[in-house]
Amino acid sequence: MAKCIQSGMTVALPVDYAGVSMTMTRQMIRRGANDLHLVCVPTGGLQVDQLIGAGLVGIVETSAISLGEAGSAPRFNAAVKEGAIRLMDATCPAIHAGLLAAQKGVPFLPMRGLIGTDLLRHRDDWRVINNPLADAADPIVLIPAIKPDVAIFHAPMADRFGNVWIGRRRELAAMAYAATATIVTVERIVEENLLADELTAAGVLPALYIAAFGRAPRGAWPYGLWGEYPPDLAELTRYAQAARTADGFSRYMADVGAETVS
Repeated sequence: MAKCIQSGMTVALPVDYAGVSMTMTRQMIRRGANDLHLVCVPTGGLQVDQLIGAGLVGIVETSAISLGEAGSAPRFNAAVKEGAIRLMDATCPAIHAGLLAAQKGVPFLPMRGLIGTDLLRHRDDWRVINNPLADAADPIVLIPAIKPDVAIFHAPMADRFGNVWIGRRRELAAMAYAATATIVTVERIVEENLLADELTAAGVLPALYIAAFGRAPRGAWPYGLWGEYPPDLAELTRYAQAARTADGFSRYMADVGAETVS
């Protein structure tokens, strides 16, 4: 499925607890499509760090990058210091506002919370205007629509019709609604129609929004997946230590390898 990712694409990726497809990360690194614009929804971690370390990233749009309890993201930090990537600093609400604008088919959404912050000095694509409906001065920020070419995530299950169960992880739905195409890896594929079952239907992303899906057991590892398995903190720590240098990163990635998706 990594063949769907082309150089220069804008790719939406989920926060670490919402179903990160580390299987697709490794396949993307093998494929080598570069100059990617990553949109973290709304923060990034191991997945983003590895794609940066592999030299595939040109722009990162995010409100934070971290390995959580394992510490900072070493390849991201190095790339920022070296000027190897362009960082588009954001906030969580701003990321979600941009995706919502794309979902609604409008060029922007307004926000107030950014007024008075330093971020406005660094984001010339965010415009401050006066509220046209106010009688007095009332500045408001316009957040442009974020329109990913591809959204990628991992979920517990899909059915054979292509419907994907995401439970209450609604940020995954926001990514899919905004993106041109969505690629999903899952733990398992079931025969029954998930939309036909009252117990699962409310948490299902319909096949209408899914361009491709495939089975990849433990596809979020070393991250965890809700209701399935916990994160592997020891492995995340091992990566954080190894990736402090470019050579250490290369050795770690060679050791982990890259599996396929069925």
